[in-house]
Amino acid sequence: MTLRLSPTQQKIVQHGDGPLLVVAGPGSGKTRVLTERIRRLLNESKGHFRILALTFTNKAANEMKERLAEFPDIEQRAFIGTLHSFCMEVLANRGKSVGIDKLPNIFESYQDCMQVLLQAAMNDPEYPELRHLLKGAGNAKEREKLLSRWLEMIREAKNNLLLPEMLDNEINRKVYKAYNDGLRASYAVDFDDLLLLTYRLFQERPRIADFYRRQYRYICIDEAQDLNEAQYQVLRALCGLEYRNVMMVGDPKQAIFVWNGADPKYLNLFERDFSAKKTSMDENFRSSQAVVNAAKALNPEYEVQGQLPIVGSIELIVGEDEQHEAVRVLDHIQDLINKGHNDIEGSITLERCVLLGRNRYVLSTVEKELDKRQWPFYKQLSAQHESESYLLQDFELCLRLLVNHRDRLHLGMLLKRWNMREEDVLPLNDNVNNGRDLLATLKKRVRGKDQEAVLQAIEVMEWTEQDFKFSNAMDYLDNFAENKESQEERALIMEDTKTWRKHWNFFLRSQSGGLHSLTSFLGQVALGTTQQPRQEGLALITVHSAKGLEFDVVVVMGMAKGTFPDYRASGAALQEEKRNAFVAVTRSKRLLVLAYPKTKVMPWGDVWWQKPSQYLSDLGLIEG
Repeated sequence: MTLRLSPTQQKIVQHGDGPLLVVAGPGSGKTRVLTERIRRLLNESKGHFRILALTFTNKAANEMKERLAEFPDIEQRAFIGTLHSFCMEVLANRGKSVGIDKLPNIFESYQDCMQVLLQAAMNDPEYPELRHLLKGAGNAKEREKLLSRWLEMIREAKNNLLLPEMLDNEINRKVYKAYNDGLRASYAVDFDDLLLLTYRLFQERPRIADFYRRQYRYICIDEAQDLNEAQYQVLRALCGLEYRNVMMVGDPKQAIFVWNGADPKYLNLFERDFSAKKTSMDENFRSSQAVVNAAKALNPEYEVQGQLPIVGSIELIVGEDEQHEAVRVLDHIQDLINKGHNDIEGSITLERCVLLGRNRYVLSTVEKELDKRQWPFYKQLSAQHESESYLLQDFELCLRLLVNHRDRLHLGMLLKRWNMREEDVLPLNDNVNNGRDLLATLKKRVRGKDQEAVLQAIEVMEWTEQDFKFSNAMDYLDNFAENKESQEERALIMEDTKTWRKHWNFFLRSQSGGLHSLTSFLGQVALGTTQQPRQEGLALITVHSAKGLEFDVVVVMGMAKGTFPDYRASGAALQEEKRNAFVAVTRSKRLLVLAYPKTKVMPWGDVWWQKPSQYLSDLGLIEG
């Protein structure tokens, strides 16, 4: 099939060597352009080389891979994935000089990182002052606040590529070092380490950076407005002084991760540092006129040179309270499904609709209403997968220990959950050489049926370093759940195994060759690579998780002051909130609905009267 490209798109696809900055607005076809350029380079360029295509969402990476499916050897011809995934691959293959001997074990959970820091500060004899500060902080809540501030300080330092010895404050240096010592004691890294260690590797081992420059003749970077300092410097270290075959695509109007260190300034820095040619994609081939006009109302600088001849619509739904808002929104969707809409071709299904919330709590009430109506739905509220049943939570801990028997953090968590003491179970001496030995030792001590089932599920996987049968474990846990007396517990287990099966099936499809490593599988789950954006039923998605997605019908819920925009936002953060609204609105292809409840029940039980968001005034839905 031959795709029709606009003159601007065609010009970008035909771009050859040299740096190029593409400023691409929502719906301008940037994923198509990136994909078509990769296809052209692979088909027309001579010589054996690979292409490095870096995205900031797994959805965009998976979409590119699907569009390039005609290349049977695409995995060998191109790396298509997130920057974190690329860094993990680099460290797994070349990371010995920075302390990474094989595929790194990632501690992706915020709570895991908090626990690492707490244990290091309280138990490491090298840092008595940290223990003193924590004990002097007051009650448990105040100690958690202090740990949270310390963890944020560490994250900021790593995102700015600072090592502990580079910090001015002595306590901060010790906190940072203690945290790193705690990670290494469990032979683990956190997300920020993937970037920091890769940067160090490229800087300290120029030959390794040169190896990757020779391997990848062209680099394409999507969603470049979401780059932070560490990410930009990793790219610069990879490119060195002479490599310039880099194309960056981004849109400053969609920069919504500033809270995470991202900054659209790196688009300008790339243009300056690489002497890049700049071009713009100003068309919107995704959204109806009503949606484009809404986007313009939120950002008057948004210019569209060409758009679809489809009118579309924008509507407001007001509920008396959150329950009423949920009922009215779902009634509206039901009405669309029953009657259809002139601007939407074919039948409207739940899969063509999405409910967006500024945060996950906005969607909690509508979730209850969906359960009441027995509508199928799925949630995409964060990048990380979290099991809800205790059984699968224990199983996940055992998976971690199977691939990393020196993981003291998760061993401690498992023993606490199973009411065991470490000294009674395992001294962690030379008698334990691998994860199978560790779990076999645990199996001799367990008494509960759930614990036995988890360890038996591990056994039936027939795990080796190179391969394992994950589906066997899921079958076993499903069968075990059938005998649970509690219907709710049975449902939670089966929902979790269903989710894990989806992760596993996606992993199998994305991996070339016949052998599969459990370490690789867990790493891909941690990175969010195995999450599938589109599933069956109605989507419930936070605005940040909706980046890169599009739906025919978009309903943005909770459009009240204090929720959207967030009550904590002021100054630059308030501008970012407006960019969040811009991103939310432009997820719609045809119909846009905004909703809010007049009252809201606060966590402590009070009823709060709400004012509509100022964005509703900007959009002309209420009087300003």
